[in-house]
Amino acid sequence: MRFRLSDEQRALREGMRALLARRFGGEALRAAAGAPGLDRDLWRELGAAGFFALRLPEADGGVGLGLPEAVLVFEEAGRALLTGPLVATHLAAADVPGAAAGEAVVARVDGGLAEWLAGADAVLGDASDAVALRSADPLTPLHRVPGAAAAAPDPVAVLLTAAEQLGTAARVGELAVQHARTREQFGQPIGAFQAVKHLCAEMLVRAETARAAVYAAAVTADRADIAAARLLADEAAVRGARDCLQVHGGMGFTWEAEVHLHLKRAWVRARRGGGGTESEEMLAADLLGQVF
Repeated sequence: MRFRLSDEQRALREGMRALLARRFGGEALRAAAGAPGLDRDLWRELGAAGFFALRLPEADGGVGLGLPEAVLVFEEAGRALLTGPLVATHLAAADVPGAAAGEAVVARVDGGLAEWLAGADAVLGDASDAVALRSADPLTPLHRVPGAAAAAPDPVAVLLTAAEQLGTAARVGELAVQHARTREQFGQPIGAFQAVKHLCAEMLVRAETARAAVYAAAVTADRADIAAARLLADEAAVRGARDCLQVHGGMGFTWEAEVHLHLKRAWVRARRGGGGTESEEMLAADLLGQVF
């Protein structure tokens, strides 16, 4: 398959990137890490831009686009490390009043975990016994919900999480290359050293492999394709962020850099339903079905 974006899709992606750069750029990201909280004005602005109503029919007040376009905007959200229960609110746009317009924030019990539970206006699933956890990501407050039913993961939620992971994978690759070009050691940029070149090349390969899988799954909407995309995107995000930290050295762990935040967010996203073993089992079942 070839995935050449249409002019409208490119405009959508560029518009979302510009909005996030203006409203949630580097300084805003670091400020949010120091004082976590949901920016309701930004949430409403996302609603006005159609982020949550993107897949709703125009007759229902939505934008009337499809899953491929949703993947593009969630990739941009992942690239910017945008905070909040984006996937849950997007999925609830048709059912929860105010969600489509960004007036309501919707959290979701995903297996035994719930993100942004305390700041939500509505919760999908029973969270009456939720217990606050210390999250690896300072920008993603978490609660554990004991006894939560292990429902089958929503394939759209799985794919949109993969799109966010793809955004992180692409961004950490950019950060690594930028640092390798400007950071000097022994009188030359560290990007001149073979070991650093290999790290950057491997990040690019993983990210572009994941991109092909995520975009293909957005077109087919096949459960097995989505599972494969999620596995590749999780790996590209987590391993890419680790390699980016390796390129940055100790600087990557400082609050002035965003590298460690990408790694922490990638870890948290990877624990959402549909990642890891669940996607592996889905692929295994699909392969066995094709064989027998």
